[in-house]
Amino acid sequence: MCDKIPFFTFFESFVPPRDLGLLLHDACVVGGSMDRAERTMELELTASAPLPEAAVTALRQLLMDQYGLRQLRLHFRTPRPAEDKSDILMGREIKGKPVPIDGLNPKMGAVVVEGKVFAAECYETRKPGVWRLTFDMTDYRNSVTVTKYMEGKEAQSMQNAVSPGMWLRVQGNVELSRDGKDIQLRPFHIMKIPHKPREDTAPEKRVELHLHTKMSNMDALTDTASVIKQAIAWGHPAIAITDHGVAQSFPDAWHTAKGKIKILYGVEGYFVNNLDDRIAVHGPQDQDFSDEIVCFDIETTGLKVDREAITEIGAVVLKNGQVTDRFQTFVNPGRRLTPEIIGLTGITDAMLADAPSPKEALTAFLDFVGGRPLAAHNAEFDISFIRAGCRREGLPFDPTYVDSLILAQNLLPELHKFKLDIVAEYLDLPAFNHHRASDDAAMVAYMLIPFFQKMEKELGIRRLQDINPQMLKLRPRGSKSSRFPKHIILLAKNKMGLKHLYQLISASNLQYFKRVPIIPKTELMAHREGLIVGSACEAGELFQAVKDHKDWAELRRIASFYDYLEIQPICNNMFMLRNGDVQSEEELREFNRTIVRLGRELNKPVCATGDVHFQEPEDEAYRHILLASKKFPDADAPLPIYFKTTTEMLEEFSYLGQDLAHQVVIDNPRRIADLVEEIELLPPGQLFPPRLENSQEDLNRLVWDKCHALYGDQPPQLVVDRLNVELGSILGKYDVVYMSAQKLVQRSLENGYLVGSRGSVGSSLVAYMSGITEVNSLPPHYRCPNCRHVEFITDGSYGCGADMPDKDCPVCGTKYVKDGFDIPFETFLGYGGGKVPDIDLNFSGEYQARAHRHAIEMFGQTQVFRAGTIGTLAEKTAFGFVRKYLDERGLTAGNAEVNRLTQGCVGVRRTTGQHPGGLVVVPDDMDVEDFTAVQHPADAEDADTITTHFEYHCMEDNLLKLDMLGHDDPTMIRMLEDLTGVNARAIPLDDPDTMSIFTSSKVLGFENDELLGPTGAVAIPEFNTRFTRQMLIDTQPKDFNTLVRLSGFSHGTDVWLGNARELIVGGTASVLQTVGCRDDIMLYLISMGLEPKMSFKIMEAVRKGKVKKGGFQEGWVEAMEEHGVPEWYIESLAKIGYLFPKAHAVAYVMMAFRIAWFKVHEPLAFYATFFSIRAKAFDAEFCCAGKEAVERKIHEIENNKDATAVEQNLMVTLEVCYEFYLRGFHFDTIDIYHSDATRFTITEGGLLPPLISVHGLGEAAAQDTVEKRKGKTFISIEEFSMCCNKLSKTHIEQLKALGAFAGMADTSQVNLFDGF
Repeated sequence: MCDKIPFFTFFESFVPPRDLGLLLHDACVVGGSMDRAERTMELELTASAPLPEAAVTALRQLLMDQYGLRQLRLHFRTPRPAEDKSDILMGREIKGKPVPIDGLNPKMGAVVVEGKVFAAECYETRKPGVWRLTFDMTDYRNSVTVTKYMEGKEAQSMQNAVSPGMWLRVQGNVELSRDGKDIQLRPFHIMKIPHKPREDTAPEKRVELHLHTKMSNMDALTDTASVIKQAIAWGHPAIAITDHGVAQSFPDAWHTAKGKIKILYGVEGYFVNNLDDRIAVHGPQDQDFSDEIVCFDIETTGLKVDREAITEIGAVVLKNGQVTDRFQTFVNPGRRLTPEIIGLTGITDAMLADAPSPKEALTAFLDFVGGRPLAAHNAEFDISFIRAGCRREGLPFDPTYVDSLILAQNLLPELHKFKLDIVAEYLDLPAFNHHRASDDAAMVAYMLIPFFQKMEKELGIRRLQDINPQMLKLRPRGSKSSRFPKHIILLAKNKMGLKHLYQLISASNLQYFKRVPIIPKTELMAHREGLIVGSACEAGELFQAVKDHKDWAELRRIASFYDYLEIQPICNNMFMLRNGDVQSEEELREFNRTIVRLGRELNKPVCATGDVHFQEPEDEAYRHILLASKKFPDADAPLPIYFKTTTEMLEEFSYLGQDLAHQVVIDNPRRIADLVEEIELLPPGQLFPPRLENSQEDLNRLVWDKCHALYGDQPPQLVVDRLNVELGSILGKYDVVYMSAQKLVQRSLENGYLVGSRGSVGSSLVAYMSGITEVNSLPPHYRCPNCRHVEFITDGSYGCGADMPDKDCPVCGTKYVKDGFDIPFETFLGYGGGKVPDIDLNFSGEYQARAHRHAIEMFGQTQVFRAGTIGTLAEKTAFGFVRKYLDERGLTAGNAEVNRLTQGCVGVRRTTGQHPGGLVVVPDDMDVEDFTAVQHPADAEDADTITTHFEYHCMEDNLLKLDMLGHDDPTMIRMLEDLTGVNARAIPLDDPDTMSIFTSSKVLGFENDELLGPTGAVAIPEFNTRFTRQMLIDTQPKDFNTLVRLSGFSHGTDVWLGNARELIVGGTASVLQTVGCRDDIMLYLISMGLEPKMSFKIMEAVRKGKVKKGGFQEGWVEAMEEHGVPEWYIESLAKIGYLFPKAHAVAYVMMAFRIAWFKVHEPLAFYATFFSIRAKAFDAEFCCAGKEAVERKIHEIENNKDATAVEQNLMVTLEVCYEFYLRGFHFDTIDIYHSDATRFTITEGGLLPPLISVHGLGEAAAQDTVEKRKGKTFISIEEFSMCCNKLSKTHIEQLKALGAFAGMADTSQVNLFDGF
């Protein structure tokens, strides 16, 4: 055995316990022997870390038991890292002492620095043979750019030597940058250095139950995949994902975990307790509404019950609807009052000087109460102060009390605010001195009178203990809560819990969204099965109650709702100390101790969590920038909520004692994790298609009917074999996908609009035969439309049928049809047909909305959702945040440090949206929450659109996605056909005049224009930009296949510049030998003799950029070299970042070629269509002013380095206008009677511009003008403007300047002296 075989490949059916599996995650079998007769085995294995002896013993016994072995010897070894001299990347070994980067200055000369590379590139400069290596590195105190110019071998050796993530030691000179505004390092020596990441060395590992990723909106920076990999490396058995109100990190978490760690899927929800806030009566005492109840109110020195004092108590007795007795006393608080309190209450220090002490006042008040029930407005506040005072003075106090605030909220739902004075005014109660206890107490009594009457009359109740059940019934009458929500943690225990979690997220977004997605307690109770509920952070209901010093019974009541209670490190809540909410760190510790006591008393696990918002301590700087962008006043305050190790968390809670700290940090979180099942988020590769009646039969029939129509009753075996292979992968699995697309395309064609295919759907012959795409993926061939005779050309002499010479059928003499683009099926459904098909279609922009409606009609309104997207913080925006943050604080930073801070912020969720053409269809026997939650895009509460919560790519293996973009090309084709009567599909793809414009403009009537260049490709889709026109000049395409290759070049990443272009221009390879599309790789490698499956795998790795990032897999280069693949080809593959599918390129070029045909043969129709459909920037002021004026405007924009985006868009239109004039055509003057609202009209030798070509004149005003001018003749501009009143004064002046009112008087007034 010479190869390394992964342990779990060798023992494929072996499933070890989780902890043992984690130890074996990278183990490999490297040698061994087996005696089948004796059933003994001896194996040599490697693992990155030594396995404990107990683990090896347990593993040996488990394997012997499972595989029936009598003896098993396991020899584990840990590979030693070899001494690697390749650590020296440039120069020699560096031994000098490094200096901090933030201390660098140009006067220092040669220095040594160490740091992590976070940006790197090496490229050839404009000077041939000279390369520039530049990279940014940081020591997390500052950053610096390292720059080196190189030639020859040195450049070759350094091209891929430095990459982000490396830790380097660099020695070089500190210099000023070229502009003198920054410093940089010119290196002499560069070497890699080891960097030991943070490790969790505790023997028993914790589980993090509270972690936010970048999907917590503009609040957290933790990369999901990175933190999960770190937890795996640390040996944590599980980790929770709990973003604020969203689940959008779940797919990344699931893909990253891959069974190596348990993911606890959860959210930190925005929770409103809409059940408890309907409890109006607290305590067991019962009596009739007419019996005596004491209504009271207090005034205090402030709001904090733990540090403020009572200054006045007022009370009245309510009996049988009458106030019968009163009580009032001031209370000496033992301190001076603040001016704010004096102003609010009117109570002064002099009034309190001789007042009773708190004990005396409270004793008198309790004597007045005499055990009767109490009532107060916002009673929790008043009761808490009385309770705290009684506790300090040793007085018993355990009342039953009624909260009139809750009664008002339930009985007066038409009100939006419920302060005492507002409710009193609404009930038309007498005026009173608000914020004086005696008056407020009386007002509570007067308020209860109509409340009791209302409840007796409308609810049929008359006793206190009957109130609460009725209040709960009134809950549906309330609208969205105006109260600030608390936080709550919800973890899915199993698959049902996950669905309930999604349903809660959906409801919070669609029904209860108010600034944030709110989860009411009523909804949570309805969906609680399968969920684990935690009390969350300091913003949670429980912690707030503890902070507010609620009485023990109330704390028990609140805590009893939760499955586990949460405490967090003191550093998380230090803001409370800064804000004055607490007086000391010890007070924060006491809050946690209180929660621990609650857990012990209620037998609920208390779990220590980190409330993680970023992964590493140094990432805190990025969060300061995010918070500053949201105008948080304490954005710069330290808050080290990074992903902590077990040891760090144990230290944080050491004040609880060693045993209790171990329990809350390790034992209890692991207990919670053990309650959670392994949840498969979405089954990979398993499609849940909607139902379409007879889809299998219909697809099979359509395919073979067209096959026989094109290729005869006995089609060539090549065609039959290809269809059988494809249908074998499609029928019974993906037939609904095909038939839904087929029906939508057919409906569009019936309405007169062509449909273009995108992506690799054109690779499927079944898609062609069923009418989904126009791209025939068979090899180039001739077929006779009369007798169905077929000739295939399979010797590689032609890349597509369009390029073959014309030929007549040898059987019947009919002219052959030329077809076939030679595209392998594997690029669509994968090797063996195992990939879920993704059919992307380009409908006309005019027809797209109708296509969407047809899809909804096909599958049902409740089963079709818009595909959701997630908008994250882009680099440009993040850069702006960083610059503003630094400027506001008067800080300076070099370009490298600004780059680091910017990169740290990029990717954070900022908003959500909807895919412009994507629909997701859920089968009618399932709910959308079986897969994902749903929401409104961009949190738009009033939007009708509902989108998937997950980014739509996450579910493309599981749900039918209809990607139906609106595109200009089909709209142009429709207009061109309408104008000319030419069937675009009948246009030959080898028309020589059309082909010529991709190399020369001669056929258009001009040549080598200085402004437009030598080609005639201006305004042709795919080839219109200056970049692609230069590509045409470089390659001189003469056939359709080359155009397809160029389309691939232009859409790929790192395919043309620095790659294919250099090979072609340098003469190393021809256009058709280089790689343009992904399919080219597979076909070429197979033609060179490589095994098809390996060829497919190489293609897939290259086209996704995996080879560029991580190199070829072992053995691939050798296999290619053995089969004669040139070195330049292999090197070209290694540079590619992304490759376009050939089928996509063919579909685009087919549309482009047809449009080009009209440009050559029907020029006025072409320009009318282009200006109507594509020239959104057309401005009559510039475009209709003649060739010279257009040319001047083009030069003006070209020479303006600060040209706006509007001017850049105008540039494209101006070039087409210039060509239009160059070909001898003209624009007529806009005509207020004959100009169309939106479309250009063909006239004699020219075009009549529409009304919207006037700058700023919108479509609605133009359509209105066309409608109102019908049948009218205007005698003046004044009359026209009064009639067409949607046109502004500016529009009228512009029309006048453009000559639209030639010969028309300004006004309709008659001059009496006219004619004299």
